[in-house]
Amino acid sequence: MKIETLAVHAGHIIDPATGAVSSPIHLSTTFERDPEGTYSRGFMYTRNNNPNRQALEQGISALEGGPAAAAFASGTGASMSIFQALAPGDHVLAHVDAYYGTSRLLREMFLRWGLDVSFVDMSDLRAVGKALRPKTKLAWMETPSNPLLKIVDLAAVAQIVHRAGAICVCDNTWVPTLQRPFDLGADLVLHSTTKYFGGHCDVLGGIVVTNVENDFFQRIRSIQYEGGAVPSPFDCWLILRGMRTLPWRMRAHSENAMKVADFLSEHQKVARVHYPGLKSHPGHETATKQMSMFGGMLSLEVKDGRDAAMSVAAKTKIFTRATSLGGVESLIEHRASIEGAGTTSPEGLLRLSIGLENADDLIEDLDEALR
Repeated sequence: MKIETLAVHAGHIIDPATGAVSSPIHLSTTFERDPEGTYSRGFMYTRNNNPNRQALEQGISALEGGPAAAAFASGTGASMSIFQALAPGDHVLAHVDAYYGTSRLLREMFLRWGLDVSFVDMSDLRAVGKALRPKTKLAWMETPSNPLLKIVDLAAVAQIVHRAGAICVCDNTWVPTLQRPFDLGADLVLHSTTKYFGGHCDVLGGIVVTNVENDFFQRIRSIQYEGGAVPSPFDCWLILRGMRTLPWRMRAHSENAMKVADFLSEHQKVARVHYPGLKSHPGHETATKQMSMFGGMLSLEVKDGRDAAMSVAAKTKIFTRATSLGGVESLIEHRASIEGAGTTSPEGLLRLSIGLENADDLIEDLDEALR
């Protein structure tokens, strides 16, 4: 089945009670027990499971090509569940250029909890091999990376990591449907469903999809229930609705981003453009092998540093100054000031989430702001 058809139908059934084509929202927190004490209809308490969450997990796992998934109330909650499934003393290998929230989670919470963490540039395969230790249990990949859009060779890193007996996780938030981590050797795929799956900047969520229903994933499932960081039924309904148009939106985001990147790469006020679709990008060849398109995110570095970058962001009229990404509207943000102390983002860098407006209008807006 093609990805567009799967996105429309995965996780959706006609309501057997009413024939409703659009799935109902099940707000009940508790479900009736059978007279003999069982739960033959499969639901007991909504923290444990809920029809809307079950549909979401089935839908996204089908789209990613995995047998099961666990949905959470945020992308960070989903990430945390993976690290919580490890044990104190375990070693984690993490990409140095990754979502700052994930890096902050590891540094400020899990180092104190007893995990040992090494941050390496995973686009450098030698660095990955050298950083492995006897107690390495998990490698965290993110590609394209945030915010420099570095490209990690998923298949090559997975092979190196698996030889050490470790689990390979890929944060695929930026390129759903465009990159298939399981086909390249990943064991777990993570999404902040707040972003492209929701697609409208109006819902918070995260999900972990597994390639195998093993003991490690069962620990994640237990953490989901015992910790209780689960999405509401309405949030699940919104995310699953967003998934139905996801392949078409990702195609349009990618087409627009490519046009904007081409324009910016020739602009005299721009020092550098980070977008893997550009042939000048150091990871372009690898990205071409493992991605069908290059996604809707890009970063540019403005000449003259921080003040010039802040001025550009202040002058855009179509781009909205806001964090996050993946919505229909285009967003612009100065990453270093968002991330704060300890940021590794260049001071002149602006991250763009390219929306579904006409690309010519976006280019004109940026051109005016750069003057």
